[in-house]
Parts: sequence; structure tokens; C-alpha cells
Amino acid sequence: MSAYDIIVVGSGPGGYVTAIRASQLGFKTAIVEKESLGGVCLNWGCIPTKALIKSAQVFDYLKHAGDYGLIVKDYDKDFDAVVNRSRNVAAGMSKGVQFLMKKNKIDILNGHGKILAGKKVSVTLNDKTEEYSASHIILATGARSRELPSLPQDGKKVIGYREAMTLPKQPKKLIVVGSGAIGIEFAYFYNAMGTEVTVVEFQDRIVPVEDEEISKQLERSFKKSGINILTGAEVTHVDTKGKGVTATVKTAKGEEKLKADIVLSAVGIKTNIENLGLEDVGIVVDRDKILVNDFYQTNLPGYYAIGDITSGQALAHVASAEGILCVEKIAGQGVEGLDYNNIPGCTYCFPEIASVGMTEAQAKEKGYDIKVGKFPFSASGKAQASGTSEGFVKVIFDAKYGEWLGCHMIGAGVTDMIAEAVLGRKLETTGHEVLKAVHPHPTMSEAMMEAVADAYDEVIHL
Repeated sequence: MSAYDIIVVGSGPGGYVTAIRASQLGFKTAIVEKESLGGVCLNWGCIPTKALIKSAQVFDYLKHAGDYGLIVKDYDKDFDAVVNRSRNVAAGMSKGVQFLMKKNKIDILNGHGKILAGKKVSVTLNDKTEEYSASHIILATGARSRELPSLPQDGKKVIGYREAMTLPKQPKKLIVVGSGAIGIEFAYFYNAMGTEVTVVEFQDRIVPVEDEEISKQLERSFKKSGINILTGAEVTHVDTKGKGVTATVKTAKGEEKLKADIVLSAVGIKTNIENLGLEDVGIVVDRDKILVNDFYQTNLPGYYAIGDITSGQALAHVASAEGILCVEKIAGQGVEGLDYNNIPGCTYCFPEIASVGMTEAQAKEKGYDIKVGKFPFSASGKAQASGTSEGFVKVIFDAKYGEWLGCHMIGAGVTDMIAEAVLGRKLETTGHEVLKAVHPHPTMSEAMMEAVADAYDEVIHL
């Protein structure tokens, strides 16, 4: 039996980052993966979806070339080529992870991993099982598309995100159920490519975890693009008989039947904790999540869990940060627990959405006396010159001490801009300090400074 210091089960952005950091810290490390290195994020999530979205954005630029004084004739799209480009990008990233494993001398154990008592892991591939031991075993098995009883997925007419990335033919009509990041990104992509899209959301607004003003702006932008949006609505039944699919949607006005080629279910995720051996060794699970402490130790010494299978936000960058903290704690470093109130969330539709910290409503609910500033990109010289003037930056500060409570953005490139707010909040930066930090002109990032200035009644360009 091969023995390791650390075995990581799962090679997504939580698992492979954890393995690399463990190796850097001098641990003899192995990683278990039953499919492709990089997990869902690199192969079926974060990366390939961004490749699809980029193709949609370029196609949209071609549609509006005249707005930039350019003449483009006889342009068209090749849906198969768009999908193939996305798959090639994903394959390249997966090969990059293979290189990193080799570079860091991490053993790759191909197969289905299952934990055993006595700090062991069995790995099964093609009916052949081998056992490995480790001083520390870290579970990072991620999650998959959640299925609703009223929306069973058949992989053809009712699909999840994996099928949505590799459809053999572009649908003429698509119903997207759920308006979280996954649903919204696919709604944008298919609409931009020419599909008639309807978004069905159970809550009273789309992207319901975002600040209410962000939701309203995105709904305006999507409706302007021709996306049909039904909020306060629920798909109660799908009929897949015949050529297409008919979805029965319950709304405040009554039932409505929608016809489409395909229904995409984007109603959340289900953790991959089945058949891992959790029950056999006695690891405690609560409501589909493995219970861990601040440094991802389960109730059994030597067994850990990170990423989507724990209670933190189900985001790639969260899983990576958790894995690094986990192994640094194992190594005896004096690390602090992760601040889950300072995790940025991003949605890569167009306009993009990025946020961190409290919404305005949450800050008021917690009793803060707040200062709120807002700056529209329509007043930004860079945004106007770029032809991307939709959206705004909104900041929220504690009026008494100047603490930066939250930041919410919608517009072009805001997923790259949000890091300023994350870093500022980490460093306990006050509104005054942000205001007096000189931002370059002309840039989209000036909107951050201007929004803060608006909060403190010092805004110049409004």
C-alpha cells in the first residue's frame, strides 16, 4: 500500500489547488480524480462557459459594428465551431493542470475515491481497486446540477449545465429555469446567439441574491435584449412528448404553458457526497453538507472537507482559498479562518455583475446608519468611448466609522473591478481613503471613486 502525507479526493479548483499548496509545503501528496483533471470548473463550468460567452460578445459586437463606425458585411455564426472552441479551451486548461501536477510531483490516482477507516482511501477504476494511506485525507468532490421532482432531466429536452455547453444544435427556443449565475449566463449566451429565451424565476426578482437595484438593472438590460422574464413563477410540469417540450408555469396570474425546444434546469446544485464512505467511517453530514470547523477538519481527526460539499459559498475561488487554508493549518502555520462576509460574487453575463459584502437592505436590517453612493457608467468617459455605458457602481458605508459595508456593480468589466472593494474591505479601508486614492483617467475603475464621492456628497461628474 502506497503511503502519503496528504491525499486529496477531487481535482477541481478546490482539490488541485490544495494539492499544489500541500506539495509546496513539503507534503508527499496524491490527488484522486475519476474524470478529468480540473473538475467541473475547468471542464464543464467556469472556464468553458466564459469561452462561450466571449464568442457571444464578439458576435454581438459584429451586430453593432456600425455603432463604432465600422462596416461588416455577411457575418454569421457557426454554432458547432463556437462549442468546439469552448471545449478546446477547457481541454487546454485541463492539460495545464496535468502539467502543474507533474511540476509539483503530485501523484494522480485515476478512479473513484472512497474513504476508509484508518485514514485510507480506496480508488476504483474498471473494477480494479487499490488502497492508499495518508496522514491527512481532504475531500473536495464538488457538486452537480440539482434536479427538481417537477423538472426531471433527460439530458436531451430537459437538461443541466453540462448538456447546455455541448448541444449538437442551437435551439430556436429555450426556457431557463432559475436566475442564479448559471441560469443567467446561459440565458445571455443563447439570446446573444439568436435563440428566443425565457427565464423563469421562483423569487420576485432575477439574481435574487444581489442588491435589489442590480436585479432591476439586469432585468431592464435583458428585456431590452429580447429576453422574456417571468418572476414569481414556478415550473410545475414539463411535457416532453412530441417534437419539443411544453412547460407548465404557475404565476400570480394563473397557469401558463410555454413551448420550447429545450428546458435548461439551473435551480442550484447537489453536493457529490454519495458513495464516498462518509457513513462507513462516521463523518457527520447535515443537510447535504459535510460539517467542518474553521479549518475544514471534520468530526474525525485526519479527515477534512472543502469546497461545495461544505457550508461556504459554492464558488471556485472559495474552494481554492479553503484548500490553501486547510493545508497551511495542517502544516502548523498561524493562519486565520476565512472571512465569508468578504467573498466576491460574479456573474459573467452582459452587463456583468459583481458584488461583495452587504446589500443596502441587509445593512439596514442590521441597524447600520449608512451612506450610499452610486455612479452610473453613462457618466463615465471610458464607458461612453467604449460603447458600454449600461450599469453603475453602488457603494455602502457605515456613516459613523466609514466602514465599507458593501459594493455592488453591474456593467462591462466589473468582474475585474470588484477586487478593489474586496481588498479595501480586507484592509479595513474607509470611504475617505478610497475617495482620496487617485484613480486613473479614463478608466471604468474611476466609477468606484466617483460612487464613493457620491456617498460623501463630493461627486464631481454628476
